[in-house]
Amino acid sequence: MMKSSAKSHSTADQHEPLRKELAALLQGGQAHVTFDDAVKDFPAELRGKVPENLPYSAWQLLEHLRIAQRDILDFSSPPTGGYQPLEWPEAYWPKSPEPPSAQAWNHAIAAIRKDREHFESLIMKPEAYLFKPFRWGNGQNLLREALLIADHAAYHLGELIVLRRLLGIWHK
Repeated sequence: MMKSSAKSHSTADQHEPLRKELAALLQGGQAHVTFDDAVKDFPAELRGKVPENLPYSAWQLLEHLRIAQRDILDFSSPPTGGYQPLEWPEAYWPKSPEPPSAQAWNHAIAAIRKDREHFESLIMKPEAYLFKPFRWGNGQNLLREALLIADHAAYHLGELIVLRRLLGIWHK
């Protein structure tokens, strides 16, 4: 007896193309520079420098990206204890323009990559509901949070490129 093809189509992930586009959007490089290009070869001595007429350094932008992305990840997949919101804006921006250690820059980059990969794994699961509102929050869903991460990163990566240009270290 032949199996019905209707059943195999109903179990296929109809949102797989959307999931792939979201992952590509999170990785960047389509309409804007990638995260890796924006932070590549950033001189250590300039990471804490605040250019004239800007309110932040490259370190503050990088750390803000890390904190905000992590917060969105925590919101999208809270531990069993639930999501604990951060204090806005204090908890989202480092006070000092200087990295706290020589390793802090690379640690932040690694954390951003790891958290982005974790978020991508959330959206790539066929059983993950992209459109279903979370039980917590105010109607947010996985799709909205993916778009929020991408939008937020694109905005601040653009700022990072402007900062690099003002510091004379952007040569693309």
